[in-house]
Amino acid sequence: MLESIRVTEKLHWPEQELAKKSILNAEDSFIIDSKRSISHLSSGVLKDIFTTGTSSYNVLLQSKEEKKYHSQKQSSSTYSKRCRKTSKSPNTSRSKDPRRMKALVPVTSSGTWYCLERRPAVFVTSSVSSPVKFTHDISVTGNGIVLPPKPKSKVKWCHFSTLPKTKPQPQLSRSFEKGDDFSGKKFCILTAIKPTNLEKEKLRFFKSDYTYNPQFEYANPALPSVLAKHSHASDRFLKQSINIMELTLQKYGSYEKFEQATGGSLLSKTRIWSHVRKYMMKEGCLGEIVVHLTEDLLSRASMTVVNGCPTLTINVCTAREHWLEGMLRHEIGTHYFRGINNLQQPWNSWTGRKKHELKPNNPTEEGLASIHSVLFRKDPFLWRAALLYYTVYRASQMSFCELFRDIGRFVKDPNTRWDYCVRAKRGWTDTSQPGCFSKDQVYLDGILQILRYRDTIDFHLLTALGKVSYEDVDRLKGLAVTENMRVPHFLQDHGRYMEHLEKIMEVNELTDRELKDLI
Repeated sequence: MLESIRVTEKLHWPEQELAKKSILNAEDSFIIDSKRSISHLSSGVLKDIFTTGTSSYNVLLQSKEEKKYHSQKQSSSTYSKRCRKTSKSPNTSRSKDPRRMKALVPVTSSGTWYCLERRPAVFVTSSVSSPVKFTHDISVTGNGIVLPPKPKSKVKWCHFSTLPKTKPQPQLSRSFEKGDDFSGKKFCILTAIKPTNLEKEKLRFFKSDYTYNPQFEYANPALPSVLAKHSHASDRFLKQSINIMELTLQKYGSYEKFEQATGGSLLSKTRIWSHVRKYMMKEGCLGEIVVHLTEDLLSRASMTVVNGCPTLTINVCTAREHWLEGMLRHEIGTHYFRGINNLQQPWNSWTGRKKHELKPNNPTEEGLASIHSVLFRKDPFLWRAALLYYTVYRASQMSFCELFRDIGRFVKDPNTRWDYCVRAKRGWTDTSQPGCFSKDQVYLDGILQILRYRDTIDFHLLTALGKVSYEDVDRLKGLAVTENMRVPHFLQDHGRYMEHLEKIMEVNELTDRELKDLI
């Protein structure tokens, strides 16, 4: 039955800027174009259209459809009439119009997703009873078919292509995740320490005029032993963290002015999608990563693994015009590429790491990623890493209220201060007591260690070897698989890369003598 369906028209990518196009809306239409012919599809490929699973990685994005497309939606009665036609010649006058495929997609969740696809076309299937609508630009010939009813579930994505199937990528394990301590346990501490009553406590805190110490609750609290491991704050780089922030304030006056001047304006979801797509094309990874846009994230972004697929979650509340690409270099150019490369190495498992006596991948992992965040900025101040380091240290000595007041010397905006305090106090129930979650100190720690040894580190190998410390590179390079490794574009020009590392040192007034004394 499925073999009897034949698509007789071509699809085209739109000539307009994709950032201005709505790619997917749960209430409106889905527009996909392609310049590649799909006139001659085999029956096997057509069968894949109705298959709910795929071995390749899809990049899912979602954004609001512009209102002008509402008027273009076809009525269900018009759809029914067209579906009753058994064939349509591609030579009709309709084939002269711009060719598009539209499909209604039901609401599935409160999260926002987009779809970036490097294949010629995408077919969207849904278990909800809203029919898929085609415009007059596509005709289907053959006998009618009846598909069995599907159970209610979220939207399912299938795609078909005239291109040969790519080699399936290896299944990603949770060791891909940047925060993995390779303990062998599939346990995400960052999920366990996220309070479930965050908004409620924030409201109460603000109503108290910043005098109430939040009492956080957790759905699945982390074990006391795990929290104890991450409760020791260091003052090793405290002087440097304060100096970096004071330098920033001397130049810009306040953090808010620094943020606006160097970060630019906040981006809409469609513009975020456009930037992400362009960056992925630049890195050659379009179609490999699931991208989720959300407002419910303590950090600016996060690269994790969900059901075996690399997933990038972006906080739309902090996605600024001039900082977004730095965030993508952080999450994709560093975490994702090192994670993918790690899969090919002998130490791609806990057993392998133990066998080869690897050091923990942090603080190298986050330090390298944080350097890449500011790499090409005009003023690459290490503000965020410095403030996180400082806040954690002070949290170990203060209550939530005291901490909130203390960091007011660097940040005036109460919402921003709240976010930093929550990060430093997460995992704790009674925040009236001194205590911290010390992970956020790894950013500045890793940055300074890498800058200290920047002249001797092979940054290509540091990426190619996967999730390894810079201290293990020389020892492991003889054992490593180095063929077909993924290295980000910004590492291709070694001279330019090293120049920007020197600029980071200069802007933040860091000296080699100072770093050698500390490290």
